[in-house]
Amino acid sequence: MNTRPLAGLPFMKMHGLGNDFMVIDLRAGGTAPAPQTIARLADRHRGVGFDQFAAISHDDDADLRLRFWNADGSTSSACGNATRCIARFVMDQTGRDRLRLRTDHAVLLAEDAGQGSTRVNMGAPVLDWQAIPLARAVDVDHLPVPGDPVATGMGNPHMTFFVPDADAVDLQAFGPAHEHHPLYPARTNVEIVQVIAPDEIRLRIWERGTGPTLASGSCSCAAAVAAARRGLTGRRVRVHVPGGTLLIDWREDGVWMEGPTAHVFSGVITPDWLSA
Repeated sequence: MNTRPLAGLPFMKMHGLGNDFMVIDLRAGGTAPAPQTIARLADRHRGVGFDQFAAISHDDDADLRLRFWNADGSTSSACGNATRCIARFVMDQTGRDRLRLRTDHAVLLAEDAGQGSTRVNMGAPVLDWQAIPLARAVDVDHLPVPGDPVATGMGNPHMTFFVPDADAVDLQAFGPAHEHHPLYPARTNVEIVQVIAPDEIRLRIWERGTGPTLASGSCSCAAAVAAARRGLTGRRVRVHVPGGTLLIDWREDGVWMEGPTAHVFSGVITPDWLSA
């Protein structure tokens, strides 16, 4: 993927627990598509289809520079599962077992966790209302919103609700209503959490700019951090999402996320499609 042909757009399709991505490698040159083209590429009937779009490029101080876009073409500073997927690809490519990856959120450390799993430190959770960001000063552990949600930043904003039965929530209505809540000027990801045990939670996800997804790394981290802050779980939990299970460990040096990844296929977007 380091050699760019003269025409077309080479890409890789990857996923982490069904949270899927279109990834382009710009280390040999080139630029990312415009936001409107990314939104066209996200169409699952007329494009490639994905939850997020990611671009790999060089960085002077880290091993890689990663940038992320949502399916609607809007940017995101963090995408945990895409970070794990790309880290796994580059570790397999280079034979290394540790990488430093620069994102718009922070420089993240990735490690080979063994047995095909990849672990990424997503950094410390953001708990300051201005940095999340929220529209005004509020108690981030108890937002003034029906349902008493928690606010967290993980490089992107999150609103986490705790409910007795996650399946009872109409996510198609609940998600967009809260994604655009006026308390969140940059919109927000929405998590519906059911606590199963002190070390286990179940999560349904509405991703900002994308909609319902089978998994989300940053949402899983935010949900685990929120559960620990509420005293509902410990700081190390298994997070069950529709696509599988992630292990989240909120340590002193940051929130670590571990799970499987898959590089599904590689392809090339045709010049005719790109110019249409």
